Amino acid sequence: MHPTLIPGTTLQNRYRVLQELGYGGFGRTYLAEDLGRFNERCAVKELEPQQGDQFSDKALQLFQREAAILYSIEHPQIPKFQAIFEENQRLFLVQDYIDGVTYRDLLNQRIQQGMAFSEAEVRQFLQQILPVLAHIHSKGIIHRDISPDNVMQRRADSLPVLIDFGVVKEVVTRIQPPGTLSQATSVGKLGYAPSEQMQSGRAYPSSDLYALAVTAIVMLTGKEPQEIFDDVNLSWHLPNTLSPGLIQVLRKATSYRPGDRYQSVSEMAQALGAVGTAPGPAAASTPSQVRTVAVGRQYQPTKVGAVTQAPNYTAPVPIAEPATLWENPWAVAVIGGILALLAGLGGWTLVSLLNRTPAPTPVPTPEITLEPQQPQPTPEPTAEPTPETSPVEYSQNLAIQPGSDRTVRGSLRSNETINYRLNALAGQVLLARMTGEGVLVTVLTPEGEPVDSSAQRVLNWQGTLPVDGEYIVQLRPVQGLEQSDYELEVSLSAQPDPEATAEPEPEPSVEPSPTVEPQPDPEPEPNPDANVVEQRVQIPPGQTSVQVSGQVNQDRSRRYIVNAQEGQVLALELPSVSGPVTLDVRFPNGELIPDASRVLSWQGQLPTSGNYIVDVSSPRPSNYVLTISAN
Repeated sequence: MHPTLIPGTTLQNRYRVLQELGYGGFGRTYLAEDLGRFNERCAVKELEPQQGDQFSDKALQLFQREAAILYSIEHPQIPKFQAIFEENQRLFLVQDYIDGVTYRDLLNQRIQQGMAFSEAEVRQFLQQILPVLAHIHSKGIIHRDISPDNVMQRRADSLPVLIDFGVVKEVVTRIQPPGTLSQATSVGKLGYAPSEQMQSGRAYPSSDLYALAVTAIVMLTGKEPQEIFDDVNLSWHLPNTLSPGLIQVLRKATSYRPGDRYQSVSEMAQALGAVGTAPGPAAASTPSQVRTVAVGRQYQPTKVGAVTQAPNYTAPVPIAEPATLWENPWAVAVIGGILALLAGLGGWTLVSLLNRTPAPTPVPTPEITLEPQQPQPTPEPTAEPTPETSPVEYSQNLAIQPGSDRTVRGSLRSNETINYRLNALAGQVLLARMTGEGVLVTVLTPEGEPVDSSAQRVLNWQGTLPVDGEYIVQLRPVQGLEQSDYELEVSLSAQPDPEATAEPEPEPSVEPSPTVEPQPDPEPEPNPDANVVEQRVQIPPGQTSVQVSGQVNQDRSRRYIVNAQEGQVLALELPSVSGPVTLDVRFPNGELIPDASRVLSWQGQLPTSGNYIVDVSSPRPSNYVLTISAN
C-alpha cells in the first residue's frame, strides 16, 4: 500500500492535493485543484492493486480502454471523467468534484430523527435518476454499484448525481493475479447487487434497476437490505403504507430472476408514471411528484365503466321543439327587440367605461431604489491577500533505497517550501540535482543546519554525509518568481565511504601526512581571491542590461563590480553555461547577500548605493554568459 499523499503534493505538475476525502477498498480519493484550469477543484482517485506494488502493463492498457468509455459520458448528473495517469508506479483517475452529500448521509440524518424518506420523495428521486441510467445504458455501460453511498445530492440544485462507476472496480478486479479474488474486490455492494452479478460477475440493465429499487426500499424503510429481505421466499418486506402501484413497481424491479424484472429504464419509468394516476389510500395525502404527461386542461375523473358523452354530439331530440318557435313572426319580433335593447345597453356601458378618466394611482417604485444601497459596504477584499503572503511549508518522506535514485516532480509558489526527508548513514554519498532554474536546493543535516557552505541554495549538490540520521533536501523557489515547476533527482550510495570515518589512521608515518591535505579537490573556497579576474561593469546610458562572458575553473574565478543606486532592482542571470557555474552576490561592504550564494540567478531591490560584487565560479573549466540588468 502506498503512503497517503500529503496536502501540497502536486501530481503531473498540475493537480495539487488539498485534502483526503475518503478511503475505500480500491484506494483513496483526494480533493485537489487543477492548476491548468484556473485552480478548479477536482476529485483525484488513486487505485491501488490488491496484490503486489504496481499494475502490469496489460492492466494499464485494459484500464485506459475502459476509462476511454467513461470519458465519453456527457451528462449533467454524472461527474465528468477528465484524465488518468500513472506517477511513481501509482495509478490515478481525475474527475469532476461534486459539492454535495450522499443519500447515505441524508438517510442517517433522517434515522437519527426517527424518520425516513416519504413516498413522494422517493418517487421524485426515482424520476430524477432514471434518465441518468437511460443515458449510460444507451452507451452499453452498466453502473454495477448503485446504492445510497454512490448517489449524491448536489447542493446547487438538489439533483441526484451518480458517482463511483463499478466498471472501474471491475477493471481492478479483472487485473488481479489468479486466485486473489475475494469479497473485498467483488463488484457491487452486498444486498444491493442482484445474485447474478455477485455470483458470476454478469450485469445487465435490469441489474442496475434491481439495485436502484433496493436503494429506494432502503430510503423508504431506513433499514438495510439484510433486515428486510426474506431469503427463504426470496421476497422483500415492504411497508403496507405504500401505494399498491409503487409496491408493484418495486417488487417487479427486485425479482430474483433477471427475466422477471423490467428489462429497460423506459419500462420501469412507464410503470412508475402509471403509479401516479392511481394512488392508494396512503398516497392520497402525499401526491406523487412524478411528471408523466403534460395536459392542456384539468383532468375530469369519471367512474369506471361509465360512458363519457361528448357535449357537441348529443342526440337531436331536444332541438325538435324550439324549431316551431322561429316560425311565429311575433315571437321573432319580440326576441329581436330584446336583443336590440341589450345591444344598446351594452354599447352605452362600454362607451362610458372608455370615456372615464382613470384616477391616477401612486407608483411605489421609488421606494425600491433605497434597498440596493445596503450591500455596498463589503470589506471582504482586505482578507484575501493574507493567505498568499504567509509562508507555507510542506514535508514529505522520500522513499529511497541505498544504491538507487529517485526523481520527483512538482510546482512551488513564491511563499512555499517543501522538505523531502530521507534517512542516511555517515559516509554515504548523497546527490541532489535540480532540472530547471526556478527552484533551488538546500541540504540540511539532522540538526537542521546546511551540510556545508556549498549545500545552500544551489542547483546541484553532491557530498559525503557526516552523521547518521534524517537529512532534509529542502526546495524553495528563486526569489522574485510567483510559481516554478521543478524536477529533482536524488541518489544515495549503497555503502558508506570507509575513508570518511578512517581517513586519519591508515597513514601512521609523519612524512606522508602533509601530502594528504591537497586531496580534497572540491574545496576551492580558501583561495578564490588568489586568481580572481576583476572587471568593472557599467551599463551604457539608455540601456537597462549588459552581457558579459568568460571562462572559469577551480583555480580561476571572475569578479564583476556593478555600481548601482539605492532602490534599483538588480537582476543577474546565467542564460548560457557549459558547466556547473554559480554566482555569489555581495553587498558593497563584502558581506554575502542572503539567498545569493551559489545561485544561477538572483534578483532583488538594493538597500544602499555602492559597488556590488558578483563572483562567478566553477569547480571545473566552464564557459558562461552573464546578463546584468539594473532598473
